[in-house]
Amino acid sequence: MHRTIYRYNAPVQFGMHRLVLRPREGHEITVLKHQLTTVPQARLFWLTDIFGNNIALAQFEEESDRLEIRNEVVIDRMPRAEDAAPLKMSRSSVTPLPVTYPQMELPVVRGYIATVYPDDQAKVAAWVASLPPPEEAHPTAMEMVEHVGRRIYSTIKYRRREEPGVQTPSGTLALGTGSCRDMAVLMMEACRSMGIATRFVSGYLNSTASAAGRGATHAWADVYLPDNGWTGFDPTIGERVSRKHLAIGVSAHPRGVMPVSGIFNGPPGAYEGMEVAVTMQQVPVEEVAVVTTE
Repeated sequence: MHRTIYRYNAPVQFGMHRLVLRPREGHEITVLKHQLTTVPQARLFWLTDIFGNNIALAQFEEESDRLEIRNEVVIDRMPRAEDAAPLKMSRSSVTPLPVTYPQMELPVVRGYIATVYPDDQAKVAAWVASLPPPEEAHPTAMEMVEHVGRRIYSTIKYRRREEPGVQTPSGTLALGTGSCRDMAVLMMEACRSMGIATRFVSGYLNSTASAAGRGATHAWADVYLPDNGWTGFDPTIGERVSRKHLAIGVSAHPRGVMPVSGIFNGPPGAYEGMEVAVTMQQVPVEEVAVVTTE
């Protein structure tokens, strides 16, 4: 379950809100139940965006000094072949660097290689070039992706930030700290500097905190290689994406998958703050996960 509460010191009028809260389905994940509710009540209009995300547009009519968005999801997650062999979390890619993408994929790939932060492009490329060489003498593209992700994990200290938006990649490098979304953006831009198609992923991470109802939304990066498709790496924990991760939205730009975005009209200083809580429960016997976002 995922619940978000916004508080105001006076009643305000809410404009249209964009909600990216329904898990992405695929060959491993099926949504069995999804209940999205708001207080005050909103009319929901559903659409699928260009990245294949399920988007709900919420239209409010009532004023209120509180906005609560409650998202409850039950998913069925199929076991994967690699689950029987923990040391092989995903099929290995042998694509070399530089990556050569098929001609028919290039129009789409270019959108995932173009930098989001052009002013930081040279700094990010210089940082990647300055990294110690990986253990492999001639690393494949995937081995280099993992090398960059592990380097971010070992050098950038995690810091939970309540401020909206993301830090620039150069800002994260300079500070040496960042949230999961800041690390994901740094990894995305680092991989793009090597000519690897990469996207930003927003979702949830099943952890001790989320099991206790103290979790939050999470972010990581997916890379696309011709022989392996999209493969995720989470620089916040220094690992490839596994069954602990549940993707909600993907985008070429981090702003494209903000879980909740919208506007309100009210007196100056009306906004007081927000609370977010995520709870995840798993029932291994039935391979069913119950997700609650607060």
